[in-house]
Amino acid sequence: MLVYGLIAFTSVFASGLLILMVKIPRNPMKMLLAFSGAFLFALSMLHLVPELYVSGGAEIGIWILAGFLIQLLLEYVSEGIEHGHVHNHDDHHHDKSKVPMGIIGGLCLHSFLEGMPLGVTGEPDVVFTPFLTGIVLHNIPIAIAFMGILIHHGNTKSKAAMWLMIFALMTPLGMLASHFVGSQLTGDLQPYFNIVTAVVVGIFLHISTTILFETSENHRFNAMKFITILCGIFAAWLITQTV
Repeated sequence: MLVYGLIAFTSVFASGLLILMVKIPRNPMKMLLAFSGAFLFALSMLHLVPELYVSGGAEIGIWILAGFLIQLLLEYVSEGIEHGHVHNHDDHHHDKSKVPMGIIGGLCLHSFLEGMPLGVTGEPDVVFTPFLTGIVLHNIPIAIAFMGILIHHGNTKSKAAMWLMIFALMTPLGMLASHFVGSQLTGDLQPYFNIVTAVVVGIFLHISTTILFETSENHRFNAMKFITILCGIFAAWLITQTV
């Protein structure tokens, strides 16, 4: 579990700091978002959802739906940063001198929830590798967008890096919290594991579908984005064949 926590932390912190050193063009970010959205969606459809229904039964669907709705609510405070960007705002309504606490709070809660399935004890390792890969690919564009917002709001580089570190710690903290809860439970932990994972899969489904819809500009076909989406789907299929 320590290795998973280090990977989750490092992927967020390192990619977020990258924006302080280089200017990342808009088009590569769009391609990265399209790839991560396709990967998450395909991973959910090919591996996570089938596994959940096998182990949790038909009633697991309500928890997937709950995760979808939780993410919908989180976006009201996070302003959509979970899918790699936030919507444009009028500076008259947003004081650039202040830290965007709604965005930070929503994003940290989102990341905390994502880490919880990785902290459940006594479960098959087959879930962890594809799940962690999905979280890492998903968090890289988020970290870049998050740092861009912090700098835009007038934060110094050191203060922005501090907030980035807090965000990077959320997934490992979710893992630890879930590990602690699981260690306190007696008996079969599978139902708890199923519920936690189903909620996060619902979050994945909301984010991935939102990303895929938003990568289409004015509903026009874009060959490069389509190829990128196919690559994301293929990568998800490939990683599910190794578990």
